[in-house]
Amino acid sequence: QVQLVESGGGLVQAGGSLRLSCAAPGSISSINAMGWYRQAPGKQRETVAIITSGGNTNYIDSVKGRFTISKDNAKNTLYLQMNSLKPEDTAVYYCNFVPLRAWGQGTQVTVSS
Repeated sequence: QVQLVESGGGLVQAGGSLRLSCAAPGSISSINAMGWYRQAPGKQRETVAIITSGGNTNYIDSVKGRFTISKDNAKNTLYLQMNSLKPEDTAVYYCNFVPLRAWGQGTQVTVSS
């Protein structure tokens, strides 16, 4: 079973930046698509951003212009650059494949006002 390991979360003030990383144990170059997802307290998990094998990206409206998803096939790593963070971005962030597979532990992002 593929184990994805998320890292890079932390506590940051509003307006700050973080870069999340997601390490896959094997090659991701042939993976159809991968994404970042988040779950805030008391809310359902939502899709934040998706990147296809061809590099096409999609974002939820609330993060457009602030977040950037990217991947490094040579390092088998998925990234999420998050700028201009807002308190409403506070959540546990997860990476996963499309379609979904087993969830990792995620990484906590907390944005203080």
